[in-house]
Amino acid sequence: MVGSADVFFCSVAAGHMKRRLPFQVKLFLSLVVFSSLLLALLGVTLFHFIDRQLHHDLGQRARVQASEIALMPGLAEQVAARNVAAIARLIQPLRNHSDASYIVIGDTREQHLYHSEAPDRLHRPMIGGDNAAVLQGQTIISVRQGGIGVSLRSKAPIFNGAHQVIGIVSVGYLTSYIAHINARLLWQAALYGAVLLLLLFLFSWIFSRNLKKQMFRLEPRDIALLVRQQKALLESMYEGVFAVDDEQRLILINRAARELLAIPHSEPALLGKPLDQVLQLPAHFFSPQQHHDKPAHHDNITVFNQRPVIVNRVAIELEPGSASGWVVSFRDKNDINTLSSQLSQVTRYADNLRIMRHEQLNWTATLVGLLQMRHYDAAMRYIQAQSEGAQKVLDFVSAHFASPTLCGLLLGKYVSAREKGIALIFDPACRLSRLPAGLSETELMSVIGNLLDNAVEATRNGPTPGAPIEVYISDRNQELVIEVADQGCGVEDAIKPQIFTLGFTSKPAVDGAPAGPEHGIGLYLAAGYVRQAGGSIEISDNAPQGAIFSVFIPYNTAIYAGQDND
Repeated sequence: MVGSADVFFCSVAAGHMKRRLPFQVKLFLSLVVFSSLLLALLGVTLFHFIDRQLHHDLGQRARVQASEIALMPGLAEQVAARNVAAIARLIQPLRNHSDASYIVIGDTREQHLYHSEAPDRLHRPMIGGDNAAVLQGQTIISVRQGGIGVSLRSKAPIFNGAHQVIGIVSVGYLTSYIAHINARLLWQAALYGAVLLLLLFLFSWIFSRNLKKQMFRLEPRDIALLVRQQKALLESMYEGVFAVDDEQRLILINRAARELLAIPHSEPALLGKPLDQVLQLPAHFFSPQQHHDKPAHHDNITVFNQRPVIVNRVAIELEPGSASGWVVSFRDKNDINTLSSQLSQVTRYADNLRIMRHEQLNWTATLVGLLQMRHYDAAMRYIQAQSEGAQKVLDFVSAHFASPTLCGLLLGKYVSAREKGIALIFDPACRLSRLPAGLSETELMSVIGNLLDNAVEATRNGPTPGAPIEVYISDRNQELVIEVADQGCGVEDAIKPQIFTLGFTSKPAVDGAPAGPEHGIGLYLAAGYVRQAGGSIEISDNAPQGAIFSVFIPYNTAIYAGQDND
């Protein structure tokens, strides 16, 4: 138990040792340490500057005083006569008004004739060994050990009437006096520095706290992780996304946006550029009035770089009611239309199954009633009558088409058309045992289903709503041929080039409302699959009326339809 407790406490201690300080604390401590070091460096620099400047100023002051004392009237005569008392009477009044540490008068033999601080040194040698230049007539400044201590001093020669050096004047400031002045100045500077350091501490804490608040209380490593996650998320999105600031400069654009809009440059090369230099946008897309009226757009159709897209736009609001930028996401409009058309195909398949189920239920209910009433002969006749036409179609489709999926589609379309009073007539030469390499079974269903739906709709809106529709599907001669002939209103020559365009429809509006979104998609989708498979689709006039849609898809590599069902 003791061993387990030791391990537990060691683990807890290790956990505390590995715990990292929060960013706010680390920033505060860093600023405090940096400010302290900066102030310390500033103090050392200031000390050296003050000390050097003080030595220079006091040296010059001593030089001026020594030079003026050496020129005092009567001093040269008293020095020449070595009249100590007279020299003291001349110098003492000056000493009383001078801030120098001492004033010394000496003769050419370097002996004291006057010493303001040590009268007992009279007639004793001057200490320092710096009198040679003075005796040659020069005024000097030096730092030397004197009789009362180390001092900064200036010495000037005393000249007689013949301009001969007869004495020396020395005015000095003890280094202890200079150090006292330095200490006083540094103490004042230290007091101001302490106040400044305290203010820096307070500023550092407030600054670090506000910075942490602006970072949403997140640590830098958390922010870096979020940035990497956001980057990976944006690059993995299928939708195109870009963002701009309040001056419409690009601040973000993902890979999908660059690919969808055919922008060859990388994201770093685009960031910071004006948006109009990167994208061709509608003039009103970022207009100020539109920003005010519609701060957000959802599923709007517009054109980017001459490409129709469906756009969502949301404002970036750092403060409520104030947009500081925009995030725009968009999808290719053609992709949405393709998905819508594929969904419409699935819906039509479900409708065909529902129609067949409804008819089968009606047929079964009638048969059950006849059997319950024991009208067996009538039931047999009803079965033969109902199944004769459907059985013929079923036998024909099953014998001529190898794909069960295609058989199901054709039977569903046959039943659906019959409910609408239209007969589907299959050419006896129909046959399909394989598919072209570039066309899948699902795409084949879409092509044939759209052509049949278009023919049924055209027939119902034509002059003879009950006219039959002829269907021919064949894979002879190394080419898949699909022909659907209706007897509807036909297709005018002026609109034939446009009939396979996305969104184009010749169907009239109903009650003033335009045709639904599924119109204008089916033929576009069918033509797209045909072209993708390397084929072609044509429109010709039927006789006496109507239109014939013909599809030709060459075979390159044969893929048997039955292989998909193994």
